[in-house]
This record gives sequence, structure tokens and C-alpha cells, in this order.
Amino acid sequence: MSYKVAVVGASGNVGREMLQILHERNFPVSEVVALASSRSAGKEVSFGDQDLKIQDLAKFDFKGTDFVFSSPGGAVSAEFAPKAAAAGAIVIDNTSHFRMDEDVPLVVPEVNPDALKDYAARNIIANPNCSTIQMLVALKPLHDAAKIKRIVVSTYQSVSGAGKEAMDELFNQSRHFFMNDEPKSEVFPKQIAFNCIPQIDKFIEEGDDTGMTKEEWKMVVETKKILDPAIEVCANCVRLPVFIGHAEMVNVELENPLSPAEAQKLWRDFDGVTVIDRESEMEFVTPAEIAGEDDVFISRIRADKSVKNGLNFWCVADNMRKGAALNSIQIAETLVKDYLK
Repeated sequence: MSYKVAVVGASGNVGREMLQILHERNFPVSEVVALASSRSAGKEVSFGDQDLKIQDLAKFDFKGTDFVFSSPGGAVSAEFAPKAAAAGAIVIDNTSHFRMDEDVPLVVPEVNPDALKDYAARNIIANPNCSTIQMLVALKPLHDAAKIKRIVVSTYQSVSGAGKEAMDELFNQSRHFFMNDEPKSEVFPKQIAFNCIPQIDKFIEEGDDTGMTKEEWKMVVETKKILDPAIEVCANCVRLPVFIGHAEMVNVELENPLSPAEAQKLWRDFDGVTVIDRESEMEFVTPAEIAGEDDVFISRIRADKSVKNGLNFWCVADNMRKGAALNSIQIAETLVKDYLK
């Protein structure tokens, strides 16, 4: 069986990645439609060897569409995802708009595929935050084996997580730096070139005394919804002058003992994870080395002797792929395999 697929936000970084991955993984499509705002209508994007002309989202009729992969921004998804779902399409939304709705599954296929059983309640499935996805892929086998009590995570996130304009700003600021021109910051609150910014998304202010940003809040609440509501999470999110790839230093406190060697074996046996150990030629992995890769890469695995049953590790993934587009396509593949027969 094949499916008519629409990609909303096809002109953006994630939309283009979705089209590429749909083709790479031979997703069973009968037709692919590229959708974006009227500003992008008429432009072309690639789907394998085909050039697709982008259509105006506001004028598109979703009737007869089977899957909608949506990554246009929260406000646009809020308007058009329900319309597509009402027309009979299954919407897999990459924005944050629906993630905490009780009747919308929030899914990482390697972690909680069973949550998809309720997808038909609204015909909308939410793709989690990019930094949450890679962390939970890494944590799932540990939680199953030794039960996680607490997570402390510090993220080091690339500018691509903030979109094409953010990538352009890093490029332009770097160029101006070497020309002795003053760099201009329009996307980020402060200079991103040759710098790091301990703020991703806006600070939560109304009714909040935690000092968290929305990105940090997402990692807390999404972990509880996807993995286990009993887990305590402390998240610290930092933007770095890196184009692609998010990195995380993760510390976990477990209920039961688990040695670094035992953790490494669990990860080696877990789909979607690649372990790089100190004995390998690479020793550890960096964002520059995994751009374009699908797995979550784990290295620098070691015991944390400051707490009982503590473990530290370094976790890196391509945020455009596993952190966004790939996870969305894997959700659809799971639906096709287990629910749409």
C-alpha cells in the first residue's frame, strides 16, 4: 500500500530534510506534495530525482491526503494541523504546539511506540523537542534496566535548531568578525559567533520562579510525558556557534547499580545508538563528525562517584535528522507497520 504525503514547511531546513529522508528510506508514497506559505509558492524543492513545485498551504485541500509532515512553526500548525486531521490525514507535527495536549501522543519510536495506539483521537501526533529526542533514545535502555531517578543535562545546541536565519546569522557574524566589522545580532539575543549563549527560546516569566527557558522546560515536561513522570529533570540549554548537531552532557542517578561497562552493552544492543569508546580510534564523538548520520552517538561513558548509582555520558546527534525529520518519518513507519494494515 502507498500513501499520499504532504510536507508542510517544505521550504525550511526541516521540511527539506523530511523530503530527503522520505526518499532515502523508500517510504511508500504514491504522491508527495510540498507546501509552504505564499512567499515560497512556486519555488522548487527536491524529492529524490524529482523537483517539486511548492504549493500555497493556505489554498491546499487536504482531502485524500494520508500523511502530513508538518514543520512550519507553532502558529501555522495550530491553524492547519486540525484542518488536515479533520480531512482524514494523519498529522505528524514537529512544532511544540500540541506536545503537551493530553490526547496527542508525543512519540520517540525507540522509546514509547505504544503511545501511538491513541493516535486516532485527534489524528495528530507530536514530534518531541530535538534535544529531548536524542537524550531519551540514550536513556531508554538505562531506565528499563536500572530505573532512572534523576537527570541533570547540559545541552550544547547548534544554530540550525533556530532555523535558516540563525545559520545565516552565524555565518555573517563570523565573516564580519574577520573583517573587523561589528557583528549584528537579530536572531539571537547576543553575538553567537565565537561565543556561547545560555539562553535557548524565551525565559518563562509569568507564574514561574525557576528561571528556566522554554527549551529547558520542554526537556523537563517532555521527558516526564514520554519516559516516566516520576523522573526528576534539571536541564540547562546553551547555544553554540556550530551549524549542525546537538551535544549533551548527561548525568543520571539510578535506583539500581549499573556500571559503565553494563551501560555500554545495553547501548550496543539498542537500535538507533552508536557507542564510541575510549579504546576506539575516535575516542569520543563531536557534532562535526556526525552531521548527516541517523544514530544517537554516545561516548565518554563513566561512573559518577559523587552519588549512589551515578553515571555520566556525552550524547551527540544530528538535530535536523534524528532530532526532527527522521523521528517524524519513523513515527509514520511505525504507524504503517503496526496500525494501518
